[in-house]
Amino acid sequence: MTAYTDVMEKVSTAASRAGRPVADITVVAVSKTFQPEDIMKVYDQGHRDFGENRAGELADKAVALPADIRWHYVGALQSNKARIVRSVASLLHSMDRRSLGKAWMKGQGVAPPVLAQVNVGDETQKSGVGPSGLAEALEWMEALGLEVRGLMAIPPLPEHAEDSRPYFVELREMRDRVVADHPDVLELSMGMTDDYEVAIAEGASIIRVGRAIFGPRKSTGA
Repeated sequence: MTAYTDVMEKVSTAASRAGRPVADITVVAVSKTFQPEDIMKVYDQGHRDFGENRAGELADKAVALPADIRWHYVGALQSNKARIVRSVASLLHSMDRRSLGKAWMKGQGVAPPVLAQVNVGDETQKSGVGPSGLAEALEWMEALGLEVRGLMAIPPLPEHAEDSRPYFVELREMRDRVVADHPDVLELSMGMTDDYEVAIAEGASIIRVGRAIFGPRKSTGA
């Protein structure tokens, strides 16, 4: 069994425990800092959704790797790099401010959809709109013409997987409150290597898993 198949089996088991179809859960294999040959090992097992958090690295990998990969941009994005990511990504997980929204809407063709990032832990070092400002943020996002598919959150780093559960519950409840006025805001991108099984139990439709699939992160020299 490979690390990838182990993760997929755990996803299937967690979905079954929650009474959910596993097909409703997208696993984003977060491949940041890993080389194209590392990504191809997972691709060759049938996986197609991969995540990156640096614009230049994403652009380079998109050129080097098969065209049917669905790229997810999962990190904070500077407005001046939006053009690079927009031309490649199938989904931006980190929409959080007007300047980025305006930059995302510039360019040829239809802009890829986005998720509104919510700073559920109110951590100053993390991006995202505050929970109390979510409704207002969705209004300006949609006014700009953004296609908002759902919400994303990165809870405080958990000591134990269960530590993340209250934050996952909070994000799901926020989604449930806003969906009446924003019916397309359905996706919940939450859960990473340390807590993705708990996230699935609480309704995650997208999980972002790097270390459990690829192993320890490779140093970039940064």
